[in-house]
Amino acid sequence: MSTPVLDQDLSSDLATAALALARRFHTGATLWCIAPAWEPHAQHVAVEFVHPVIVGKKALPAVALTGPDLVATVRMSVRPGDVVLAVAATDQPDVRSVMRRAPAWGATTLWIGSGARPDAGAADHVLWLDDPDPRLPATGGFVLLYHLLWELTHVCFEHPGLLAPEVPECTTEGSLAGPGTGAGVCITCSDEGCLGEVVGPGRVRTATGIEDVATVLVDPVAPGDLVLVHAGTAITRLEEPTPR
Repeated sequence: MSTPVLDQDLSSDLATAALALARRFHTGATLWCIAPAWEPHAQHVAVEFVHPVIVGKKALPAVALTGPDLVATVRMSVRPGDVVLAVAATDQPDVRSVMRRAPAWGATTLWIGSGARPDAGAADHVLWLDDPDPRLPATGGFVLLYHLLWELTHVCFEHPGLLAPEVPECTTEGSLAGPGTGAGVCITCSDEGCLGEVVGPGRVRTATGIEDVATVLVDPVAPGDLVLVHAGTAITRLEEPTPR
């Protein structure tokens, strides 16, 4: 089985993901790596960033997370502004749940995999090999992707002007929801809400932290439920997608 060739779309996705990752690292992010079916990939990615093989490249904070309850482990570890990178197929329920919840934790998401693609919007950045061969994770395909991701991230560091985060435009005065908020829109002129995860009665975790939120419109809710929050009120409860 030969090493896959990167087409133009995947090359563009890689460049975009590397720039986003460099910007997150520049603001103090930690990269949390998960790969429940292929844990060595998560460990390999973390080592790439923590122990650069090229002299003069900075070590970047990255940690491989493992264990039986991966959602709980990531939830406890991640902080607003961090990045969660998954190496997994789309049939991994823990990864699908982590990717879905990450905006409520304020995290940027990056998903590397092969075969059937995730649903549109399942992660902020998707680096995908369309080859359906189940042996692909054991070949150099994934390793090539995250090695290139590491190299391109450091290329971005060589151009400091690239590291300033993009600020979305708004035609009215007000605050803007930034990357990882689950909204990405003007929070004063849009009716869209932001994703939140219930942590207790009247308490919801969003990208900005733990908030007091009225849940009367969506009760009953339980810790771990996902809700859409607008103006201090949970307006919709989001159901977990049906596993593939």
